[in-house]
Amino acid sequence: MNKRETRAVFQAALAAGALWLGTALPALAEDGLTLKVTAFKQAVAENVADDDSIAAFYRARDFAPIWTGAGEGDRARRLALMEAFSLADDHGLPAGRYDPDRLLRRMSQATDGRSRGMLEIELTRTFIQFANDLQSGILEPGNVVDGIKREAPRRDPEMLLTRLTQEDPTAVFLSLVPNSPEYTRLMRAKLRLEHKIRNGGWGQTVPAGSLRPGNSGNAVVALRNRLTAMGYLSPSLSMTYDAEMEAAVREFQEDHAIEVDGIAGGSTMRAINVSPEERLQSIMVSMERERWLNLPEGRGKRHILVNLTDFHAQIIDDDKLTFETRSVIGAQGHDRRTPEFSDVMELLVINPYWFIPQSIIRGEYLPAIRANPYAAGHLEIVDYRGRQVSRETASAYANSGNFPFTMRQPPGPSNALGSVKFLFPNKYNIYLHDTPSQHLFRREVRTFSHGCIRLDDPHEFAYEILSRQVDDPVSYFKRIHASGENTRIPLETPIPVHLIYRTAFTKAKGQMNYRNDVYGRDAMLWRALTNEGVALRAGRS
Repeated sequence: MNKRETRAVFQAALAAGALWLGTALPALAEDGLTLKVTAFKQAVAENVADDDSIAAFYRARDFAPIWTGAGEGDRARRLALMEAFSLADDHGLPAGRYDPDRLLRRMSQATDGRSRGMLEIELTRTFIQFANDLQSGILEPGNVVDGIKREAPRRDPEMLLTRLTQEDPTAVFLSLVPNSPEYTRLMRAKLRLEHKIRNGGWGQTVPAGSLRPGNSGNAVVALRNRLTAMGYLSPSLSMTYDAEMEAAVREFQEDHAIEVDGIAGGSTMRAINVSPEERLQSIMVSMERERWLNLPEGRGKRHILVNLTDFHAQIIDDDKLTFETRSVIGAQGHDRRTPEFSDVMELLVINPYWFIPQSIIRGEYLPAIRANPYAAGHLEIVDYRGRQVSRETASAYANSGNFPFTMRQPPGPSNALGSVKFLFPNKYNIYLHDTPSQHLFRREVRTFSHGCIRLDDPHEFAYEILSRQVDDPVSYFKRIHASGENTRIPLETPIPVHLIYRTAFTKAKGQMNYRNDVYGRDAMLWRALTNEGVALRAGRS
């Protein structure tokens, strides 16, 4: 049912005075009423025994109802619940999970205290399920993709239920919607794209591998029509790849992180021919991901956002972009993919050592040292106290199969971490850093690291980070860098860092932006969402 139909059915039930949905409960003798209330409370107590939070809520109110009573408050909560369910599809939620039709039937059949008590808890559990799904996500992300190292930020059921009894229920349901501007824009884009699909989608795909300015013919017409349907080109009868089409292609390329040259080459044509249904899936996955970041404490007035699929790192202040630089992320191999998580940046290190990960030591350097003690001479070998170990000693341990040392590269121009690294201590040993391999930033797809995130403009990034605690961050940084000394600089105000993965995202103005699913994570999430009952609402074009 849509929102209007749900409200009509529910109000019809109210108008008919069906059972306790009407204006008053049926009159009962005092003894009968006592028995009915007792049966109700027993049913409630039995059905919440396995949930401490819900049980605590009902015990605190002596098992009185919040849904199934005859008072105005109960009626308002029931109506707000049903109206909220009617919007589940708008949010990309599994509408069948809440099934308002079945709940309405249950309401009409609840004729005694026990059945009403069981219905009370069913409504409560359905409310909690809906609140969790809408507020913090349908999935438990780490159970679907092992590279997602975050948990859905579930709220306490007792707190949610208490709010329902103390606040306007409609306002409570509205407050469950993630309040980030990104979620609002994604939902708007979802509704627009669903409307477009219902009305023919983007038309036929372009039957050409490549087109360029000056071309003409049927393929150019198909490209013109598709760009027009997407909103990149004004309607026209032109059959030529003219200046207007070239400008439209450039804008499309910008929104899809493709080299902006105005030529509809292979990468551009593949992106243009992606179906609107596939793009809709990406938007709905991004909405789910946005719910995972609907943190009770917020993301931070100032925070760092790294969208792995976009290959950029950003500094955000008060929801506005302050600084942005290109990034390189973990390579495609499963053991090198950059994980997704949130943490807090506590310090930066100028002239850092590079401490080699144990996986690289075991896989790359130990075999070389066994063959030649002086291999990898650019690296220092140190014990747990940071004291250097001789190559002969290290080789002996390497050949014995027990290597209790670590390896590090001293600060310098060839250091793998470059001149600065930014630390947000975490068990995954992931951080942001400089790199001498600057040529990689010219690539469209930048998946080359062992997992850490390399920055194209690390010095400028550091200046912006330090600007909140140093009067002249540029001179301050350059002086320490020139000294060559390994220097740790704690941040006076630590900065939250969020490593995210979005193949569909918005900008405050302009079209949707789409990126490739470089690690295949969104495909896995979409399959998991469909298994939970999420579906595309629009028919195929």
